[in-house]
Amino acid sequence: MLNEKMIALGTERSVIRELFEYGNQRAAIVGRENVFDFSLGNPSVSTPKSVNEEIIRLCREEESVQLHGYTSAPGAPGVRAALARSLRRRQGLDVEAGDFLLTCGAAAALTSTLHGLCNPGDEVVVLAPYFPEYKVFIEKADAVMVTVPADIESFQVPFAALEAALSERTKAVLINSPNNPSGAVYSAETLQKLGELLKTKEEEYKHPIFLLSDEPYREIVYDGCVAPPVPKFYADTIVCYSFSKSLSLPGERIGYILVPGQCALHDQVFAACAGAARALGYVCAPSLMQRVIARCSDETADLSVYAENRRLLLEGFRALGIDCVTPGGTFYLFPRTPEPDDLAFARRAMELDLLLVPGSGFGCPGHVRLSYCVSTDLVRRSLPVFARLMEHYR
Repeated sequence: MLNEKMIALGTERSVIRELFEYGNQRAAIVGRENVFDFSLGNPSVSTPKSVNEEIIRLCREEESVQLHGYTSAPGAPGVRAALARSLRRRQGLDVEAGDFLLTCGAAAALTSTLHGLCNPGDEVVVLAPYFPEYKVFIEKADAVMVTVPADIESFQVPFAALEAALSERTKAVLINSPNNPSGAVYSAETLQKLGELLKTKEEEYKHPIFLLSDEPYREIVYDGCVAPPVPKFYADTIVCYSFSKSLSLPGERIGYILVPGQCALHDQVFAACAGAARALGYVCAPSLMQRVIARCSDETADLSVYAENRRLLLEGFRALGIDCVTPGGTFYLFPRTPEPDDLAFARRAMELDLLLVPGSGFGCPGHVRLSYCVSTDLVRRSLPVFARLMEHYR
């Protein structure tokens, strides 16, 4: 017999991917310009010119065997040193080259970390709304996902519910700020309170509780908002990062695990993450992209396009009476649906070729997610379609 769980995962796409594929099918029938696809978080702005120039320079000037060959399993030493310098300079973190493990994007960082930390039956606490693949990652690591219901008024940390979810079996708490799908950004005050709560629980349970900070949207923030560096507020933090969104490089799969020196059991944790990466087949992140991020890690793509799309949609939603918490970051909106059944609302939107992801998949029914990393022209043309959709509810 084959692994039935893996067969199910291989044949049943996520709702996000299902919508994306449906959009492709509809585009072939009605024309791409007539499909308003807000399903997939695929960056629409160009990769920074400096990134492409660095790729060309490396290919022209570097000896090909070194450029395309294997690096050390945790990553090229010079790349890890460059990342450490970058975070010391930009975030004031006390980190060294040996704290970084280069990975094939944030998914590999998260899965390697979860497999490295968790024993069967350990609990990983996740705050709704959350990226749906968290459940897949956690359960594949033989752990149990414990969900904290969302604070739908602000999408900030609901501390009473979080504290109730913590137990002696808690191995880790997984946060995502800026958040996919809500766009919420945790403030320094929130992170300080979160760190104090987890430290108290560590002392009560007499074992480390790791804070996994999933940060692929760290640089995508608006209106002066800042995503504070989480390790400054809690010693036992492990950062999982990807350059997919900040540099518009999702297809290149490059990121890292950061285990700061202050983290409990630092050497064992790092070794466990490295061992899990080995067991999962993630040894040696793409070597060309390692060298690119060593030069370009301080840069971002042009985020002004996302800011304009966000402004247009929020203004349009307010005019239509659509309730939506203003996001501090990412390129997502997570408005409430005008009926409790978000699946029904999303199906009604599909009838207008307007593709919205139901919030139920993110552990937060009664909402839909819009990924506005699309062209500004599409955003503008979509607003009359939203108006037609809302006519059904007046």
